[in-house]
Amino acid sequence: MSWGQKLFTYALLLIAAAIMFFPITYAFLISFMQGGEVLQGNLWPEEFTLANYINAFEKVPLLTYLFNSLIVSFLIMLGQVIFSSLAAFAFVFIPFKGRNVLFFIFISTMMIPWEATMVPNFQTVQMLGWLNSYTGLTVPFFAMAFGTFLLRQQFKTIPKELYEASQVAGISNFRFFRSVVMPVSKTSLVTLGMYCFLTAWNMYLWPLLVTNDEQVRTVQIGLKQMQSQEISTEWGVVMAGVVMVILPTLLLLFLGQKRLQEGLTKGALK
Repeated sequence: MSWGQKLFTYALLLIAAAIMFFPITYAFLISFMQGGEVLQGNLWPEEFTLANYINAFEKVPLLTYLFNSLIVSFLIMLGQVIFSSLAAFAFVFIPFKGRNVLFFIFISTMMIPWEATMVPNFQTVQMLGWLNSYTGLTVPFFAMAFGTFLLRQQFKTIPKELYEASQVAGISNFRFFRSVVMPVSKTSLVTLGMYCFLTAWNMYLWPLLVTNDEQVRTVQIGLKQMQSQEISTEWGVVMAGVVMVILPTLLLLFLGQKRLQEGLTKGALK
């Protein structure tokens, strides 16, 4: 590739990056603006101030919401990694009658929209008395077909001869799973963990349904409360809350981008 082609390629990449990052950058700048500046359409604040960030914590219990989102996202991530890895191990290494049919049925649940299962899930959570609790916010998301499919593809790259040798040596299935399968699948596990954490962090509808107590509500509901009619014109406050919400996800993506990309493609190559 010539220098001219490289220069053209990098110019296109810079333009694309600028277009993609403009909304985030503009939201960050708005978080330092006063209400009048936002309505005037200014692109740069006249004076940088932290007043909007202070007001964001005063309008809603944002710190509590952030803590709740962190706990809920971590529990969902941990639950999906544990249950998906165990299910994937069973589908790959433990032979039983109807295994492929059961896996096909399990994977077919990915085609069912979440909205179709929301009502029965809500009724189940209500019957068990899990409303306004971390249990009701997290347990319905522990068993997801995507995680099992992703880890199954990764586990299939492990030679079956290794598993057969462990059986001959008298090693239990759980010990083989813990000592062999999990260490060699770190990339896919990290990928699944990141995906689950980001998905759970951005949940809005389910926490809104199963909680009405501010002590357990998540940060996405807090952002919606900031956009109520009372403070609809204070977009600087709203954007200050948005910036604090997206910073953890951006940091996670920047730190784990390579692992995420590698993990999503690794299982497809055997």
